[in-house]
Amino acid sequence: MDAAESYEGAGPMRILLVEDEKAFADDLARGLGQDGFAVDVARTGTEGLWSATQEEYDAILLDIMLPGCSGYEVVRRLRAADVWSPVLMLTAKDGEHDIADALDLGADDYLVKPFSYVVLHARLRALLRRGTPERPVQLTAGDLTIDPAARRCWRGVIEVVLTTREFAVLHHLAGHLGDICSKTQVLGHVWDEHFEGDLNIVEVYIGYLRRKIDVPFGRTSIETIRGAGYRLRSDGGVPAVER
Repeated sequence: MDAAESYEGAGPMRILLVEDEKAFADDLARGLGQDGFAVDVARTGTEGLWSATQEEYDAILLDIMLPGCSGYEVVRRLRAADVWSPVLMLTAKDGEHDIADALDLGADDYLVKPFSYVVLHARLRALLRRGTPERPVQLTAGDLTIDPAARRCWRGVIEVVLTTREFAVLHHLAGHLGDICSKTQVLGHVWDEHFEGDLNIVEVYIGYLRRKIDVPFGRTSIETIRGAGYRLRSDGGVPAVER
């Protein structure tokens, strides 16, 4: 049975393709259409995000470098909005951290351009066989708990209310627990790769976070690594007297 017809009587499987390169998107949509898929195409991250939250898709093919907002931001917002359609990221980036970031933010698979249509089709079939992914597990750093799906955060049993942007910065740091994240990395994955504002906006939001998740609890979970960036400590910033 063809992957596009695995729902008996339900019609072809519906795919959202978010890709700004018109010729590439048109060729890919044409090939998927010939294989029996119903394909909707979005040209920007903003358009793709809107489409994915308005309609139900069996899978989403999502480029990373997009106008409007990046693919990283699209998948992050989709998972935060409880949209769990399987996401296959399409990108020219092949660095280990790029792949890890995409998966940490909620993508289900990753395919580096250029790729053959045969490989894409095989990856898509594998996603469709697995179906909708489960809600992700919570992230923890000591007694600091982060729920990516619900966008909620706790210190012990006390919930800490964060803004959407504050949570995104914390989630990015938690996804790289114990590792140093540069301002550029945080900016690219939380705001947008095309952000043209002041790089120090990251420092401002780190300050906001510290005043909410650290200061009231006598903790120092977010460390500044001079000249390198920021790091969320794996122990959650447990005071010395508690270690």
